Amino acid sequence: MHTARTRRAALVAACVASLGLSSAGHAACDTETFIQGADVDQLEEFFKDQNKQVVTFIGYSGAGYEDPSHMLGIASDLLDQFNPATTIINIGATPEGIGAVYALAKQKGFVTTGIVSTQAKAYGVELSTCLDYAFFVQDDTWGGFLADGHTLSPTSAAMVGVSQVLIGIGGGEVGRDELLAARHLGKSVRFFPADMNHQTALQKARKNGRPAPTDFGGAAAAAFRQP
Repeated sequence: MHTARTRRAALVAACVASLGLSSAGHAACDTETFIQGADVDQLEEFFKDQNKQVVTFIGYSGAGYEDPSHMLGIASDLLDQFNPATTIINIGATPEGIGAVYALAKQKGFVTTGIVSTQAKAYGVELSTCLDYAFFVQDDTWGGFLADGHTLSPTSAAMVGVSQVLIGIGGGEVGRDELLAARHLGKSVRFFPADMNHQTALQKARKNGRPAPTDFGGAAAAAFRQP
């Protein structure tokens, strides 16, 4: 068992190296990205016209991963279960955290898409360079449930609405809300626990004057934890 685990770790490390990932987890691709604004209806029409199933990966973004190689290993195994000829890989358009999966997907021959709130544009957040299509959704929030606790924001409604399969690898409150909403709608939802980057979480807590966290599993893990 130990030998198999060591061999798999070596394969993942080689994969990370081949993607040219930096310490921040970013990868450079030579992908020409089509960028436009769109609402939920326009996005559903666009993806319907592609005549492919949409698999959406959800996870941490700026919070990062404590073990990015582990996350990429999970993602690589999952991507191998889908056919690039009939599947689109969708994420949240940015390169951080779960966005590193874009490079893996392009390497494996998938068309890649990203759906993100216009908050990203307002704050000058960079988009992944491994995107074929990026869509900005007009939204006063970054996503998740609105104040009523059950209505998704426009961005999250689009993410869930266009997807047939949603895969969570860790994730915070926005990811949790999207996965729970998708499960409620009867969509295929799979979840894999993964810690956020511990140092980043501790620094954020200090900056905001909050107690140091002791659980780094994220809000999504708490919602999907088996009793």
